Amino acid sequence: MTKILIKRLDPTVPLPSYAKAGDAGADLATRIDFTINPGERMLVPTGISIALPNGYVALVHPRSGLAIKHGISMVNTPGTIDAGYRGELQVILINHDLTQPVSFKRVIELRN
Repeated sequence: MTKILIKRLDPTVPLPSYAKAGDAGADLATRIDFTINPGERMLVPTGISIALPNGYVALVHPRSGLAIKHGISMVNTPGTIDAGYRGELQVILINHDLTQPVSFKRVIELRN
């Protein structure tokens, strides 16, 4: 098994975790509480950085229920994290709902 080094940039943010044994994607929390207004895009910080081995990539996917329940999607799905990137993981979300703002804490999945 390949190990991924994880750095918590904000001590209040939980480390990525798997909801169930055998899940392919680990859930990430956000560093901030936020609301996305109808039609708005937002860059959401996770408070986490990772160090992948050379030749590896991590893919960020939206949680499966966000689109159907709330109209939320990622602008660039999947988000690609290359092995050389060491900055904070951030995700660009968009609210496709034209009438309802949406507030979230846990919104994305990290897959390796």
